[in-house]
Amino acid sequence: MSFLNHYSKIDSATIATVAKEYGTPVYLYDENTIREKCQMVLSMPNAFGLTVRYAMKANSNRTLLQTIHQCGLCIDASSLNEVRRAHLAGIPYQDIILTTQEIPENDDRIDLEQMILQGLKYNVCSLRQLYLIGDFAKANKINLSIRVHPGVGSGESASRNTGDNYSCFGIHLSDIGQALDFAKEKGILFTQVHVHIGSGADPLMWRQNIDLELDIIDRYFPDATTVSFGGGLKEARMPYEIGADVNELGSYAKQQIEAFYQRTNRKLKMEIEPGTYIVANCGYAITKVIDKKRTGNDGFNFIIANGGMEINARPIMYGSLHPFYMVSEHGKLLSSEFDINNIAQSDYEAVIVGRCCESGDSQSLDDNDTSIPRKMIEPNVGDYFVIGGTGAYCSSMTPFNYNSHAQIPEVLFTSENTLQLIRKRQTLNQIVENEI
Repeated sequence: MSFLNHYSKIDSATIATVAKEYGTPVYLYDENTIREKCQMVLSMPNAFGLTVRYAMKANSNRTLLQTIHQCGLCIDASSLNEVRRAHLAGIPYQDIILTTQEIPENDDRIDLEQMILQGLKYNVCSLRQLYLIGDFAKANKINLSIRVHPGVGSGESASRNTGDNYSCFGIHLSDIGQALDFAKEKGILFTQVHVHIGSGADPLMWRQNIDLELDIIDRYFPDATTVSFGGGLKEARMPYEIGADVNELGSYAKQQIEAFYQRTNRKLKMEIEPGTYIVANCGYAITKVIDKKRTGNDGFNFIIANGGMEINARPIMYGSLHPFYMVSEHGKLLSSEFDINNIAQSDYEAVIVGRCCESGDSQSLDDNDTSIPRKMIEPNVGDYFVIGGTGAYCSSMTPFNYNSHAQIPEVLFTSENTLQLIRKRQTLNQIVENEI
């Protein structure tokens, strides 16, 4: 048996065991990796205190939420239902912040206000949200957080840039005056300021965001006691990628917040909201090789797996790359992109595709949505094709019912080296049960 990579202690024998016990396709998560990543961000240098909030949209499984919260992280929710879901997992409202594009109305409005009274932090992201919550906040002396649109952003792709003019998240700087006038009229205090520039942001841009946000607080928000730099900490999925250095970023933030204190005599607590950084590399999607084809002498080798875009849509959505592993049906590691020598000996290249009726259902795509062959050891039908880095934005985001495929199960490899089913496989009856 062989470990798949240096990120976790999951080995090829465990892959085969999970595939046989729970069927394929299936997600497998490594609890130890999650706990280690939580401790890394909690130890981030800070000046006057640090709150780490897990961006639960990355992976919202109840067991993972509970594990992450037990490690000491709070929750960043992006919808009212995410707040409800986190609370159903046993997480108190006072450990949750809601940052959403939604405008809760009717029963949802009642629920939102009740949650806020029980400790939920509300991060207003538009003037309309602010105007609608204003009287309630005034009557109950509720302090608010405000998300500011800074006009600049960064991300691994255009669709993950949440800070420039092509994205509408937060209240734009040009509208801050209206927000402040309304808050003054109602007697509302903005005690937290939040700026999130994008997912997988360049570390230099992340540092620039620290400077930008502190300047915004200095200019506009005299009552702020907390600065949230959002998430977007880059995680390295592929062997050649370099992830964010949280110690270095924390040290820079600490330095700048201390300098802010020297200038203004204001101590700011820091918040961050990592999602991908916590769970991406804890996850593996295990599929089975069900067929092989070739498109002529001038074409490509194709490996058809029984899971594709409906279990990992990141390649077709973003052109994202994930590491590939081939494991024999008997549990032998055939190839890993973390073992250059192993793959270098092979002259076999293939495009990995799924079973959906879409030409874009490929795990081997470039930035132009073009299929590209990847080097590997040629598998046999019945062997297992494993996609790494699937702990974030896979189970929570993929179109799992496309072509009426069922949502796949999720299994946790626990810290005690046992396997725990944390989501059952969806049935066809569950897919159609709400149809009339």
